Order: sequence, then C-alpha cells, then structure tokens
Amino acid sequence: MSDSHQQAAPPGLEMIGLALRYEGQTLFEGLNLTAEAGRCTALLGASGVGKTTLLRIAAGLAVPETGHVRASDGLPLTGRVTWMGQQDLLYPWARVLENVTIGSRLRGQRADKPRALKLLDAVGLHGREGALPKELSGGMRQRVALARTLYEDRPVVLMDEPFSALDAITRAAMQELAARLLAGRTMLLITHDPLEACRLGHSLYVLAGKPARLGPALIVPGTPPRAPDDDALLHTQGELLRALLDGQTA
Repeated sequence: MSDSHQQAAPPGLEMIGLALRYEGQTLFEGLNLTAEAGRCTALLGASGVGKTTLLRIAAGLAVPETGHVRASDGLPLTGRVTWMGQQDLLYPWARVLENVTIGSRLRGQRADKPRALKLLDAVGLHGREGALPKELSGGMRQRVALARTLYEDRPVVLMDEPFSALDAITRAAMQELAARLLAGRTMLLITHDPLEACRLGHSLYVLAGKPARLGPALIVPGTPPRAPDDDALLHTQGELLRALLDGQTA
C-alpha cells in the first residue's frame, strides 16, 4: 500500500544545464536529467563522479555554477522534496515515534501520531514506537527512516544509497518495502548496485567521465519491485553492467 495521505499528483524533477567545478576541476557541465513524474529514476556511476552532488543540487542543498532545477508543473519545489540517505540519522535520545515525527516538531507543528503509528505498522514496526534507536537492528532503524520519509509526505523523494549499509537479505526486504510504499512518487535514487537499480528503477542512467556526462537511458520493463530472477531484469542488468564498465574505460 502507498501512503494514502498524499493527494496531489507528483511533478517531474528537471535538472537543466547544470555545471559545477570543485577545486579547479569540472565535475560536470551542460548536464540535463529528468526524473519522470511518479516514477523512479536510478543514477549509477563510480565514486566521486558527482552523483551525490547532483542529488544535493536537486534538494536545494548545493548551488550549481550554471543551470537550474525545476518541477515539471512550474510550481516551486520548496516543501515538496524529502531525502532518505545511507545513514538512518535517527536521534539517539528520541524514541521511534518521536524520530518519525521529528519534522513536525522542528517546524513547530503538532505531530500526527495516529498517522505515524500507521506508517510504523506499514514498515513492520508495530509495537516498537517506544523503543530507542540503540534497541533496534540496522534494518529496523532503516525502516524507521523509511517511515519518517513517508511521514513527511513529499511528492519528490531523493534517495542516496539508502540500503547500502544493510546485509543482503535485509536490503532485499527494504527494497520491497520502498517500492511498495513509495509507489507513485517521483524518485531519484543513487545506488552503486545494478541489481537494486533494476529492481526499483523505471529509467536508469550512468554518470561517467571527466567532466561527467550521462549515458542514454536504460528502460526496465515491468513494475517495481521486480523479482531478482526476472528475465527482463537480468537482461537490463547485463546492459547496465556493460555501460558501467564502458564508463570506467571512457
């Protein structure tokens, strides 16, 4: 089930003509990327190529030298974007329910506790709302982070390697949860894992080179989360691996 609290259709996320330099080096220039409305766009590439920087620009946390980011509906992106990162970033002194609703508290709003409890139930944490982060496993902590992301109820979700710190079994389970609970939102996912990209993404891009450029989109048939042994997934994963290897030698 997706979070039924969300009503409006999400916009696409358009990154146009972006350029950024760091310590005298051009990371990228003239870069264009569109995350389609209501779909998951996955971005892969070697460490240091600029993937997280692009995500920070999309979130408004970094400013490009040229270019801009906009929503496809022409409305401001402010207040419509949320972030889920590799680290769960839970407050160690706050209990699970408080961590999920922390955004409301920081904005001076009353927390919607019934809705937060429903989200905790959806991510399999019923009855753990009073636990402290130190009492949870890594997978459980990341499920709290997913519930917090859903609680923020933003139509655009930016995900920076959100499951890479988890073991393979927990990671697969989290992929299932994220695909189900974030379905219908506009997602931009950074990952180093071709299988994860193919399970969750609709469109896949490889960022490679100096300065970095985007390769052509790879389209994955079917609906996420795809089975790891799905024929179309395996075929696309092979294409993606070739594109990643080509990017290393370009």
